[in-house]
Amino acid sequence: MSKILIFSLLWWLTGNPFLAVIVLLIILYVLDRRFVGISPSVVKPFKLRSKLSRLRQELSLNRHNRSVKLEAARVAMELNKYALAKKWLEEIADVEDDSADVYSELGLCCLKLGELKEGERLILKALDINPRVKFGEPYLRLGEALAETDSAQAIAYLERFKEQHSSSCEAYYRLGKLYKRLGRTEKAKEAFEQTIEIYRGLPKYKKRTERRYALLARFQ
Repeated sequence: MSKILIFSLLWWLTGNPFLAVIVLLIILYVLDRRFVGISPSVVKPFKLRSKLSRLRQELSLNRHNRSVKLEAARVAMELNKYALAKKWLEEIADVEDDSADVYSELGLCCLKLGELKEGERLILKALDINPRVKFGEPYLRLGEALAETDSAQAIAYLERFKEQHSSSCEAYYRLGKLYKRLGRTEKAKEAFEQTIEIYRGLPKYKKRTERRYALLARFQ
């Protein structure tokens, strides 16, 4: 009802129903980005591309700068440029063979590129170096990647992930999505319900970052 009233007001102000729809969508988008975060940012990809371009320029001047190369790889991953990120991460791993973060990210690139065995090997190596690397997120990535080819192993990785994320709405929401994908309906339902329960118990300052996953879980 409130949306209809707002639309009517905008129509009256603009004198054009199509323009009113556009203005209403912009308002809803701004409110979502400010308070919820379900819709993707329209400016983030442009910022990331600009940043990657700058980092590549820095690397052209000093190709051995590890910190810049690592940052560039992470930006490339955010842009889904996994082959490019993998190349940079392999160069870092050749020099540093004890970085759990690097092996975890390199493994994720392999998973995204369809190199499941190598990706699993690298992520397990990262977890061997540091079992708490990225707070257990690599277990979730392994579960997602293996869901179609080895559901039993995927579930085992999910359970390990859950052990390290007992108070994360995002963790339980993603867990529910993966259980649903595997056809484990009851487990998925439990995970979505747990997502909402965790959100209710969060302090106010934490609810802003977790609200998106609580709402998405409710839609499920």
